[in-house]
Amino acid sequence: MKKTKSFLLSALSLCITSGLGLTACSKNNEEPQIQVESQKKQQGKVIVYQMFTRLFGNTKTTNKEWGTVEENGVGKFNDIDDTALKAIKDLGANYVWYTGVLHHDLVRDYTAYGISNDDPEVIKGRAGSPYAVKDYYNVNPDLAVDPANRLQEFEALVARTHSNGLKAVIDIVPNHIARNYKSLSKPEGVEDFGESDNSELSYAKHNNFYYVKGEDFKLPEWLDGYQVLGGEKHPMIDGEFTEKPAKWTGNGSRKSQPHFHDWYETVKVNYGVRPDGSYDFPTLPAEYADKDVKAHFEFWQGKEVPSSWVKFKDIALYWTAKGVDGFRYDMAEMVPVEFWSYMNSHIKMKNPDAFLLAEIYQPKIYRDFIHLGKMDYLYDKVDLYDRLKEIIQDKRNTDVLDEVADMYADIDENLLHFLENHDEQRIASPEFAGAAENALPAMVVSATMGKGPTMIYFGQTVGEKGEKDAGFGKASRTSIFDYWGVPAHQQWMNGGKFDGALLSADQKALQTYYRKLLNFTRGSSALMGEFISTHKANQQSQGYNGDLYSYVRFDDKQKLVVMSNFSQTDIANVKYQLPVSVVSKLELKDGEYRLIDRLNGGEYSLAVKDGVGSSSLSLNPLMSRILEVQL
Repeated sequence: MKKTKSFLLSALSLCITSGLGLTACSKNNEEPQIQVESQKKQQGKVIVYQMFTRLFGNTKTTNKEWGTVEENGVGKFNDIDDTALKAIKDLGANYVWYTGVLHHDLVRDYTAYGISNDDPEVIKGRAGSPYAVKDYYNVNPDLAVDPANRLQEFEALVARTHSNGLKAVIDIVPNHIARNYKSLSKPEGVEDFGESDNSELSYAKHNNFYYVKGEDFKLPEWLDGYQVLGGEKHPMIDGEFTEKPAKWTGNGSRKSQPHFHDWYETVKVNYGVRPDGSYDFPTLPAEYADKDVKAHFEFWQGKEVPSSWVKFKDIALYWTAKGVDGFRYDMAEMVPVEFWSYMNSHIKMKNPDAFLLAEIYQPKIYRDFIHLGKMDYLYDKVDLYDRLKEIIQDKRNTDVLDEVADMYADIDENLLHFLENHDEQRIASPEFAGAAENALPAMVVSATMGKGPTMIYFGQTVGEKGEKDAGFGKASRTSIFDYWGVPAHQQWMNGGKFDGALLSADQKALQTYYRKLLNFTRGSSALMGEFISTHKANQQSQGYNGDLYSYVRFDDKQKLVVMSNFSQTDIANVKYQLPVSVVSKLELKDGEYRLIDRLNGGEYSLAVKDGVGSSSLSLNPLMSRILEVQL
């Protein structure tokens, strides 16, 4: 992206369309068609709204580093009311991923509710990491108005989610749990993790943990000036945490004293993988890659599997029975694929429509996790996200996107695309794009290039910057470890009205753009059809350059041409071509066709002569067009 001039949205009037085509009240002759359909009738994309639940409803703006809940505030399940859910659905979402729901370690006294205190020395932040789960059968007491009824408040949220035409997804973290895991809420007959372990053995098939024989756990050495709770005095900060013998740490460290940069707040769960890497469980025959979930379910019947497999299967079915519609699996690649076959087939037998998403960063095992592990979706971070970020940051041109499309053509429908999530830098941060608008061409490509779901992170649509260090959490990523308020999101929330009244004109225009894009993709059948890149075919066309990317998406009902300008300069009079092979695929005959821009409004023409299509197009800085061919 050639940054030859700075670009800001015009704040003069909400009814003035910016150079991006961002507008809050378009005056174009033909408005973009927004289709919001029910889940059952929906023909287009799945849109996931990721909410960091603790932060979503928080209205406090103090934002003191290492601040307490009294100082910095915390959002509640009850803040996610019908008004909030209607606003999320209005953005185009049909799934909400409630991140950080499960009861994890945190620094707050809930002993009045029978909950033990957690040692700050094995907690990241004050509010705690959502991925150090302490009790898999209950939810974070911070999120409840009445902690004694926290589970009932969450169940009410799931019911509200459904009544607003949305589905609910939560995390499950099979690879690791909190060092002090203890469930107060487990059903009768359920054992805690490690309860029956023989800790004298480094490894045993039915041990839930791996042990460091003869060594006790030691806290890591604090580096880079780090002080627990920012140096605050606390009765449990004493340089010790009792764990005899030491367990392997969540990221796989086998040392009794993990490194500061290890996942020292967690312990690794044993899935029957011996310390030498060999398997202590049945392996799936290769032909099961082509078999359905019922066959996978039947394969595991009567087979002895490690204790941890059964425990996590029971956890997933517990939440499924409470109406949760699916799961996002943290660091799924660190758990053997056979477990996922076992786990996911059991879930699908209870809920065939369950949404199952794996966080994974190893492309070489993508297909195994889809075909053998029976995952619905995988993160597409390593390739599409990374390449789009590089294009935004002027490190690559758009040629690389064809490589990504070709690489994953066979599993395209299984890849979830995003530009933000809780692990990544905020788009608007200086470390990523510097301004939310700079990533809009990438967002259009992310949302329309593939068949898989599109995910947005709360605050993304209003340009949240992720500024300031929050304590353990650092600037550019909204903290998942600390009590905190999220400024741009709070402007949209407006004290629970969710009317955006506090947003700037630029933010309103940005949100309107996202709303149009996401709602269009949610209702577009073409985006579930074929993809053909027209990028290489146009590289010699007049006005076309490496800042542009173009392709067609189509099925028998709808035909789209998508073009995005990644530069901050005008690109005028591009002589765009549809080659004979593409025109044939689109089943267009010689003649003139209208092109309606479903993202910005406006009408253009496509001429087909001797089987070749041509159109003259101009794009403002950072502008994308989604052009629907009128047949």
